[in-house]
Amino acid sequence: MSESKRVLVVASHPDDEVLGCGGTMAVHADNGDVVDVLIVVEGITSREARRDAEGQAEILTALQQSACDAAVVLGAREPHFLGLSDNRLDGMELLEVIKPIEALINELKPQVIYTQHGGDLNVDHRIVHQAVVTACRPAPGTSVRAIYGYETASSTEWASSTMGGAFHPVRFVDISKTLERKRKALECYASEMRPFPHARSFEGLEALARWRGVSTGLEAAEAFTVVREIASF
Repeated sequence: MSESKRVLVVASHPDDEVLGCGGTMAVHADNGDVVDVLIVVEGITSREARRDAEGQAEILTALQQSACDAAVVLGAREPHFLGLSDNRLDGMELLEVIKPIEALINELKPQVIYTQHGGDLNVDHRIVHQAVVTACRPAPGTSVRAIYGYETASSTEWASSTMGGAFHPVRFVDISKTLERKRKALECYASEMRPFPHARSFEGLEALARWRGVSTGLEAAEAFTVVREIASF
């Protein structure tokens, strides 16, 4: 049996972690790995004309509880929340996003990190990707051995070529045995799900998992780009 690893999933918004790599999180947990989750943005206040975190406190609390419930389903530990402003990261100094991410990485010392694809339509996704890669500068002694980018339905595939590099996955994780748990984790985020044929519907997400699977001879899979990977022989 291989030695257990510490895994960190960095998500911009609550539900991105499940959409992008929920099945993979469950695979890691089943293999005995320690899975942590960091959610950078609170995920709701941009839906109103102006940010009102106090007025939407009840909804924000419910959304955090959804993230905690989903983590339990997938075998991850209780998530960490930065609570930064939804869809407003482009109005912050990038260093203000990098520093808390870097601090948590230094504390947890993960070997594997999963985060948003850097070419997504959503601006928070792009900035979180940049912040994670910056926080994981490959200095001597770093714990991080691999960084993978995941796709987020209704953002990754909606981007244009002007947003950044297109999502061309080269790493596929077999989630045939954990796809149902991914669905149950998404049920924790019922308020964020949409009816079919929306990309963020249960049917749409299962279709994506099946497509990623059959693309590689599997029943179901999640797909990733490789940002950096250090091989050991």
